[in-house]
Amino acid sequence: MSIASTNLRAARSLPWGALGAAALALACAPFFTLGLHSLGAAWSTPEYSHGPLIPLISLYLFARELRHAPPALAHQSRWQGIVAIMAALGVATFGTLAQIPDIVTYALIGWLMGVVLLVMGWQAGRRHWKPVLHLIFMLPLPQILYWKLTIVLQLISSQLGVMLVRAFDIPVFLSGNVIDLGVYKLQVAEACSGLRYLFPILSFSYLFGILYRGPFWHKAVLFLMAAPLTIALNSLRIGVVAILVNSYGIGQAEGFLHVFEGWVIFGAAIAILSLTAVGLQRLTPHPRPLSEALDLDYRRFAPEMRRLANIAPSRALMVALGLAALATTALIALPRPEAITPQRSDFATFPRTIDGWRGETRALEPETVKVLGASDYLNAIYASPDRSAAVNLFVAWYGDQTGGAGIHSPEVCLPVGGWEVSDFAPHTLTLPGRAPFEVNRAVITKGLNRQLVYYWFDERGVAMINDWRAKLSVIVDGVTRGRTDGALIRYVTPIGANEDISVADARLVKFIARSLPQMRAYVPD
Repeated sequence: MSIASTNLRAARSLPWGALGAAALALACAPFFTLGLHSLGAAWSTPEYSHGPLIPLISLYLFARELRHAPPALAHQSRWQGIVAIMAALGVATFGTLAQIPDIVTYALIGWLMGVVLLVMGWQAGRRHWKPVLHLIFMLPLPQILYWKLTIVLQLISSQLGVMLVRAFDIPVFLSGNVIDLGVYKLQVAEACSGLRYLFPILSFSYLFGILYRGPFWHKAVLFLMAAPLTIALNSLRIGVVAILVNSYGIGQAEGFLHVFEGWVIFGAAIAILSLTAVGLQRLTPHPRPLSEALDLDYRRFAPEMRRLANIAPSRALMVALGLAALATTALIALPRPEAITPQRSDFATFPRTIDGWRGETRALEPETVKVLGASDYLNAIYASPDRSAAVNLFVAWYGDQTGGAGIHSPEVCLPVGGWEVSDFAPHTLTLPGRAPFEVNRAVITKGLNRQLVYYWFDERGVAMINDWRAKLSVIVDGVTRGRTDGALIRYVTPIGANEDISVADARLVKFIARSLPQMRAYVPD
């Protein structure tokens, strides 16, 4: 009898609430597999190497907030958590079907907030949005936004860095992201854009804002400082590197010194944020030292975390677990569109002679090919039969535009090469045997060199001029048709010194009319 009573008491003492939450996590895991794999790959890159620290910091913030939660996590409304969890699973399902990891990872943040609301109840759980929101800093940016932000930061950092070099009376010329010191040329590459500092510093400033004891506007200032502070310090780093290279040689831009300068920048950002917090405290009626202005209490971390084992089992938790099990079963049984890789010819066989236009292919630099990330590409110069100016035909084809691979718009890439873009606008092309379609038309200038550019995105036979619309079409067609391929098609011709631009337009249209029918075998509809 006593053995039976002991077993009964042991069974009653089991942490059923915590076990239920763990079972819920296991039931929902298949929805986030794609996103978790993507996170692991992103965290292995320098830009997102800080990622594994973010969940640990969020866990610390969450445990600190538990101090303000009621002793018993029961008798509260929890249906909001169920709604949030199921909505997140729906978004993750869409991301999985479309094979877009970014959608899945953002759904994971929503799911975690739903779990917090479920196990703690609405009144207590909604106060924990800050630690959950902090998890966003562990996620990679969508690729299209990553490249746009990278290029903008490259250009700003290059310009500010060159201003510093000129302040030391060093002759320097800036062309796009290339700093020309005469003997040496420094390229402000993607790795020097400042993104690898921006994300950790944003995370740190967010943490600073949470721990800071003071008015809300103080917290806002500390957070909003992160981006301009990163740009300023990264520009300082680039300027210092250029000055050192000018004085001591190209070795100053490579190796340990380059890495060390990066750590110095991060440390300087933390120091400036700390000094700003001290300065903001001086504006308050009763200023505190930094040690008191920041709530760094960590002593209750372990005791508060142990409270999670005492999650009260609830009917809502059982309902959520049942719905998650049904949703997982449906996900496994859900018919998915078969991933289709269309039949196409390699660009190596693209005609080198087209109605008298004679072409010569040019290979891209290995670094350019790596950044381009295309499955296949064509870069050819075609001379016209009448020996007028040539036309450059460039096509980058992607067999799969999910998982980070995708088209980079010339609109943001050209300025990096030192080109100034003007007269950028949509332009309607009317070609024989084809319905009129829109392309992007621009005039680009570098020094005395002027060129006319036409380009568009060919998304499975549909011409598009907006890169965001092209990305959206990839998501839709990935779910409905199983196809995520696409291409960038670009035509460029020089504008002669005394040539009217209408002549260059006519030359491009003439060659497009002759070459585009050849394209269907290489860029399938």
